[in-house]
Amino acid sequence: MITLSPKLGKVLVEITQTPDVDMAMRKILSEYLELKIKQLQEKIKTFEDKWGLSFEEFSGKCQNKSLNQDVYSYEVEGDFWEWERLETLKKHYCELKSRWM
Repeated sequence: MITLSPKLGKVLVEITQTPDVDMAMRKILSEYLELKIKQLQEKIKTFEDKWGLSFEEFSGKCQNKSLNQDVYSYEVEGDFWEWERLETLKKHYCELKSRWM
């Protein structure tokens, strides 16, 4: 069981304008997850715009070497690993959000 100081509980309730600490924490966590997902989607969009592909398409073209670029180049590998990281985090946060809400 996690405990909060009365002062922190009061601040959470005031900030979120909710009637109790439980609702305040749910609201804060929900909004945090939404914010993180939005930020990840924006970063993912930059890769989609750059390559003109979804990550699945990009990954497939890298695997079958049909990207029209050296798939082992620093740029392609760097983009692949960063894009994969973003997609993985987005999936993680979306799963947490679906369980939480």
